[in-house]
Amino acid sequence: MSPGALSGKVAGLGTRPRTATGTARGNFGAALRVPVSLLLSLLLPWCWLLARAETGPRLHPALLGHWKLESDARDTSGHGHHGVNHGVRFERKGRSSLAVFDGRGAWIEIPSGPALEIGRRDFTIAVWVWLPPEGEQDDAFGDVLSQFDPRSRKGWGLRITHHTGVTTSQSNARQVHFGLDDGQQPAPWIDHGRPGNAVLVFALAAYDGGLYAGTCEPGPGERGGVYHFRGGTDWADCGSPAPCNSVSALAEWNGQLYAGVANYRLAGSALPESTNPHSGGKVFRYRGGRSWEDCGQLPGTEAVGGLVVYRGALYASSLYRPAGFFRYEGQKRWTPLPTPGNLRVEAMCVYDGFLFASSYDQGHVFRYDGESWADCGQVGPKENTQTYSFAVHSGRLMVGTWSTGRVYRYGGDHRWEDWGRLGQELEVMGMMVHNGMLYAGTLPQAEVYRCDGPDRWKRMVQLDATPGVKYRRAWTMAEFHGRLFCGTLPSGKVWSFESGQNVTHDRSLPAGWNHLAATREGGRLRLFVGGKPVAASGELSSPPLDASPEMPLKLGFGSNDYLRGRLRDVRWYSHALDPRELGRLVRQTLP
Repeated sequence: MSPGALSGKVAGLGTRPRTATGTARGNFGAALRVPVSLLLSLLLPWCWLLARAETGPRLHPALLGHWKLESDARDTSGHGHHGVNHGVRFERKGRSSLAVFDGRGAWIEIPSGPALEIGRRDFTIAVWVWLPPEGEQDDAFGDVLSQFDPRSRKGWGLRITHHTGVTTSQSNARQVHFGLDDGQQPAPWIDHGRPGNAVLVFALAAYDGGLYAGTCEPGPGERGGVYHFRGGTDWADCGSPAPCNSVSALAEWNGQLYAGVANYRLAGSALPESTNPHSGGKVFRYRGGRSWEDCGQLPGTEAVGGLVVYRGALYASSLYRPAGFFRYEGQKRWTPLPTPGNLRVEAMCVYDGFLFASSYDQGHVFRYDGESWADCGQVGPKENTQTYSFAVHSGRLMVGTWSTGRVYRYGGDHRWEDWGRLGQELEVMGMMVHNGMLYAGTLPQAEVYRCDGPDRWKRMVQLDATPGVKYRRAWTMAEFHGRLFCGTLPSGKVWSFESGQNVTHDRSLPAGWNHLAATREGGRLRLFVGGKPVAASGELSSPPLDASPEMPLKLGFGSNDYLRGRLRDVRWYSHALDPRELGRLVRQTLP
């Protein structure tokens, strides 16, 4: 029976017409003459629906905020934490209504308040996130939820990490990071040893649940290799794809790990040249164990300068002259593409619909739209003759330079904002956002700095103190197991540290809808994908970190980038849901 029919029958019991001799009491008596069985058949379904609604996750007593994002940014939990919409569109797709975040400037602001301060309490954040297919991948994916104050380094964030242009590599692809911080002194850096006989850890990449390092090993009879991190100082040898001295770049594409190889000229780092005579310039696909598949030679190229995925295609560049830029066509085929004015493009970063590239031939940055290049202009003064690395920080593109040792922020073509020099260093190499803050490595002292704001760089550590050399480099970075990793020259070591408390899902999320949840329970963080646990913090924080900034909650924006994707059904609980509850929530809210 339909609700309308039911309401009609119930209404009829109270509105029966009176006769000339009828009374209200008579009407009540008539109602009593309705069979009890009929009343039960009418009322029981409604009692069952009411009970289900009251006990379902939508009206969970611990639900502090619930933003369905079907047609607006209102909070349906009953607590009144309604959002302010900054350019987010709402659409209906099939059975679901959702919010569309464009990755350029759209986000939702939830005003701060005591009820939305996590303090040291347990909590759960749960949300459905849609990511575009790899063929539409033209941006960093950005932050899902964030409540973080960079001035005090207090707060938390749930984000999709996609780090490109980390010197030569795409170090993290479509992975999940959840972290919180209380602004205290970070833990010390940990020495993870030397993969193989590395002089330089050229490339780092988190892939399929593991961390991989590409090395330069220039000694007689040696060759560059790839190594899998097994914890501590233990590195498993994954083989040498080619006989040349370096594996110079790593990137994940279509769910597989690719490596570019090079004959690296160590004189560029003021070290003796390698005796290895073998040329590089090839790209290989990892087959597991120590096996690699040859994916072809980049025409006229002896050293791969960078690898990146842009709009579903894998691109590579040439480290040395002649300048070269290539697109992979499958098997062993590479299509040569134009370079900007026959200048080399090196580090490559995907951002706001374009592929941006640094250069060793000018202190410029260039951007590629899939067909042609545009010059984004000189970065800083003419003393900057090379651009080295990229990072996306708070929705803006950052670039590192030689020889002023400064970082600049992109303000549009030919507009670069000076964000300051890193100590007295000359070159800014690997850069990455870790748990809300931007970090960068340098030359000649292999130092790591944290950016606390424009022209405010705090020296964290010197990672390589090899005596008797001119240059030491903190070359490249990656996030893995909730930590920031960095590779060095000439010690050839890998180091890591953690700011605050973090967990990561070190596997690429598939395109389409993914349910993400993050919890804190008794000082331990856990991360769930599709209702299943995928990561937990290694150590218990006791007492739990107080990560309550006086900042609004942001949906679709944070310290990394504006979100490129879609959201629906965002929930904030005041306790940690267990896996069974999360599994039920996923099933009940499937898009």
